[in-house]
This record gives sequence, C-alpha cells and structure tokens, in this order.
Amino acid sequence: MMNLTFSLSKKALGFNFSKNPLMAVNRAFNFNTARNSSSLISWIPTGKIQQTVANSVQLTGIGLHSGKLSTVTILPEFAGMGRYFKFRSNVIPASTDYFKESPLCTTLCKDGHSINTVEHLLSALEATGVDNCSVQIETSNTHDSSIEVPILDGSAREWVDAIEEAGLKAALDRSGNSCEKLAPVLREPVTVWKNDSFIAAFPYSEVKITYGIDFPQAPEIGCQWFSSTCLDKDFFAKELASARTFCIYEQVEQLRKSGVIKGGSAKNAIVCSESRGWLNPPLRFSDEPCRHKVLDLIGDLSLFAHGGNQGLPVAHIIVYKGGHALHANFARRLSGIN
Repeated sequence: MMNLTFSLSKKALGFNFSKNPLMAVNRAFNFNTARNSSSLISWIPTGKIQQTVANSVQLTGIGLHSGKLSTVTILPEFAGMGRYFKFRSNVIPASTDYFKESPLCTTLCKDGHSINTVEHLLSALEATGVDNCSVQIETSNTHDSSIEVPILDGSAREWVDAIEEAGLKAALDRSGNSCEKLAPVLREPVTVWKNDSFIAAFPYSEVKITYGIDFPQAPEIGCQWFSSTCLDKDFFAKELASARTFCIYEQVEQLRKSGVIKGGSAKNAIVCSESRGWLNPPLRFSDEPCRHKVLDLIGDLSLFAHGGNQGLPVAHIIVYKGGHALHANFARRLSGIN
C-alpha cells in the first residue's frame, strides 16, 4: 500500500484513515443534508476551446458481457453538442440523465434502447479532450434493443491510440465559431455511500483522485491505493489507459450463470485466484486493478459533462471500494439528481 498525503490529516480526523475510511470521513464532516447542483458546482472557463476528433475513429470487437460483435465509429461533432451515442435511429446522450444501473458495467438507456459498457470509451474521450462527438454503434443483429461497446483488451489503450492517430481539432458551432470549454468546480464537500463503500469530494485547486480498493479474499490484490493530481491526457495515456479490467477466478462460473461476462477471457481481463494468485501474468502495473478503477471512475464521471464541457469536477475525489453504480450516483448528486 503506497503512502498518501490526504488533504484531511489524521489528526483532524481523530484516527487512522486507512483503517476505516468511511468512519473517518463521517467524523470530519456531516454529509447528511442533500444538496442540489446549484449550491455544489460553479462552472468556470478553462482557457481552452472545445475540441472534436479531426478524423473518424472505428474499432470492432466483442462485448464483455454479451459476447456479441459490434462496431463503434466516432465522428466529429459541432461545439456545444457534447458526446452522444447513436444506435440505429436512436440518440442517447452520454449523460447522467440516461444512466441505468446494471451489473458490472455502465449502461445508458433511452426509450427502450440501451448501450452497455460505455465506461472505457468515455474515459478515453474525456481524458484525451474529445469534448464533442457522435458515437455510432452497430451490430449485425437488427432485432436487438441493446448493444455493447467492444471490450477490446479490457482497457482504454486501443481507444486512446485510435483517437491519437485520428487527431483532434477545434470544434466549431453551427455559425462557425469556437466555444470555450468550462470546468465544474466543487464549492463544498459532498459524499455518497453504500454500506462500507463511499465517494467523498472536497473543494480543491485542481482535479485530484485518490482511490482505494480492498479484496481480502484475494491476497495478490489485497488493499491498494492510487492517488494523483496529474490527470492530463499524457498521464492518462501512460499511467491509466492500459490498466485492464480484472476478476476473481472463483467467481467466474457464478457470473456466467447469471448471464454476464459471456465474452470475457484471459485476452480481455486479468484473472486472480484467491489461492493461486494471478493466472495470466504479467501485470502492466503492480497496482493495475486499482488503476483500472480510476479509469472506470473517469469514464463514469464524464457523464456529468454537458454541452461540450469538462465532466471531471475540480475537486479532491476520494473513493473507497467504489463501483459503477456508486460512481454514477455521485455524478447524479452533482447534477442535483437524488
């Protein structure tokens, strides 16, 4: 477990944060009063203009949970349009308004149509600065009302590489004008939690993410922490994008019986046995599972973006034992959706 310097000192909290993170945060602040978005967030200019892809991006692969083949094409879009998915004639904005809780992935749903496992792609778009784009997704099965984004190698690396190859350009509005990109700045502390899992965010001068996971049943994973304030596109590409999704081997059979991970394999996930450790090494980072959770968080919080602006709030965001539902609920809280 790496040493971290938190904005909350152990003295201020009254005891060791690492032993009971949720209790520490609750002692430091009283979060029991729900707050709406207008009191939580201010939108400030970043000094940057909104961007879009300079050329189209296209990748094909199978879905992690469906096992079905799909093709994603990312196309340039006007400034102010933000990011949205197009499935046949259905348009689903990448927004908290359309988040639907689903097992082990992030799903967007509108008018009976859903796009599953959007988190890695959205993480890459947010981190590389693709503020506006149309994401068209297709499958050979014309009867499906849901479709899944390809899992590729289980990380966001192939998305980042493809976006870098396509390049970026200034996004112009329909009148031919550029638009300044705004960033959401957290004005006061806020938290969401479920059982012993939580997200707590505090006003801070820049985007900082501190993430903790704990898998005592799998000692090779165990308790890990990752923390960084350097979250620009170069850092993301080098330190986060290639971190792959992971699973516990002893849970695989039950997960497949429940109808998920039909497309999962050792080619698109790292698998850890409770007794035998990692079954398909080597890891890309010693703390690859924790880094992957940060990758997921960035993708899920990108749902807070709208109008081509930044999704990641300027704040110190501390997460302990988080998951897609908790990430999205935090974004919804920032949006004023309780």
